[in-house]
Amino acid sequence: MSGPEAEQQSVVLYDIEDKPPLGKAIPLGIQHVLAMFLGNVAPPLILAGAVGSVTGETTFLVQMALIVAGIATIVQAYPVGPVGARLPVVMGTSFAFLGPLIGIGNQFGIAAVFGASLLAAPVEVIMGVSFDRFRRFFPPLVTGIVVMLIGLTLIPTGMNYAAGASAGPSAEGYGSFVNLGLAGLVLIVTVGLNQFFEGFLRVISVFVGIIVGYLAALALGVVDLSAVAAAGWVTVPVPLKYGLAFEPSAVVTVAFLYIITGMETIGDISGTVSATGRNATREEIRGGLVADGVMSVFGAVFNALPNTSFSQNVGLVNFTGVASRYVAGIGGVVLLALGFIPKVGAVVSAMPDAVLGGGALILFAMIFSSGARLITQNVELDHRNSTILAMSMALGLGVAFRPEILQNFPSEVQTLFGSALVTGGMAALILNIVFPGGSVGTGPTEYTAGLEPDPVETGAGAPPVDDD
Repeated sequence: MSGPEAEQQSVVLYDIEDKPPLGKAIPLGIQHVLAMFLGNVAPPLILAGAVGSVTGETTFLVQMALIVAGIATIVQAYPVGPVGARLPVVMGTSFAFLGPLIGIGNQFGIAAVFGASLLAAPVEVIMGVSFDRFRRFFPPLVTGIVVMLIGLTLIPTGMNYAAGASAGPSAEGYGSFVNLGLAGLVLIVTVGLNQFFEGFLRVISVFVGIIVGYLAALALGVVDLSAVAAAGWVTVPVPLKYGLAFEPSAVVTVAFLYIITGMETIGDISGTVSATGRNATREEIRGGLVADGVMSVFGAVFNALPNTSFSQNVGLVNFTGVASRYVAGIGGVVLLALGFIPKVGAVVSAMPDAVLGGGALILFAMIFSSGARLITQNVELDHRNSTILAMSMALGLGVAFRPEILQNFPSEVQTLFGSALVTGGMAALILNIVFPGGSVGTGPTEYTAGLEPDPVETGAGAPPVDDD
């Protein structure tokens, strides 16, 4: 989509190439970090607690996760050759890998975790390099469904954080009035600034909301700062600290997960760019996928779990209207600083779950909104496409709400297809292929701008030219 229509549908105040003044760009970059911080450090925290061979290595693993996420975010914003999308794509450790990697770590050891992560990562590089060959499988209908599912499936996580316990309802203090009050305060301040104010207060609304919530939590005495005093001042990265081991079954499992997170990255890039009133180009998606793979290799060498794009930051772009890659790059620098200076990172880690939850909830909801925008702006919801949308959402959310439906399948199948993103995304992909009228069937279809197959690929003649 281009021209005046696209301009009217843009929701950004700072476009991709815009550079806000440094006094504004720094807090906006920190806002990106706050949106993804706990999501990035939680997987290594959980891994360290679940895999015996790295018990006691929590601080080191968390700092490595921050350093790798910072470098990966900078590379996405400012590409190195073909590696990077040249977009405000914030990277971090993916929860999608956590369950299988814990199983691999307990069965084969931590070296097999990093070995599988390294050896399977080129799958995403191949997806990016050969994107021209399979781009027709990912029209806005499919990517929009994936983006909506990302948002909807994150909302329960946001609610858990808002209730004060990311571990879920069984945790102590879950849903207490103090936690709900803190989350509500952050939510009200954030939405109020975003909707009733203009200019900088609007774009920095999430940052201000979280700061207000943090200060309130300090006043209430519910912030534990003991970890700050215990944290050191400098972390030194140690490559291959735990070694590498290559187990075939582990590599195959992780390779499949890279395909799924590759689909998520396509959705995240599409959702980010949709805020600017246009669709992602093939170069942006290709560079983003290649960066996912290359930075996951880099992460495995430096003892970090696989990295991928962070969906909550897609919500932040759509909510605040700040799509500047300069701002995202500053966020990457902040992540690096937090990684190399554990004491600073500990201050952010001490933030109560409820404070983060108040901001996360609206961001997760905005991810769903960006997916809906992808579809409404690019897809004619005729009988075919409406059926694909309905079935994909039903199957995806169905297994998320009732995972027991898979209880008679092997545990590997339950883990994989118990994910709404996997089941719903695969359903959308397959139905778009099977149902007539799609990009790989017969008849007209909808393509993301810049991703239409060349006539020579499809065997069709050149499209008619509109001279108007």
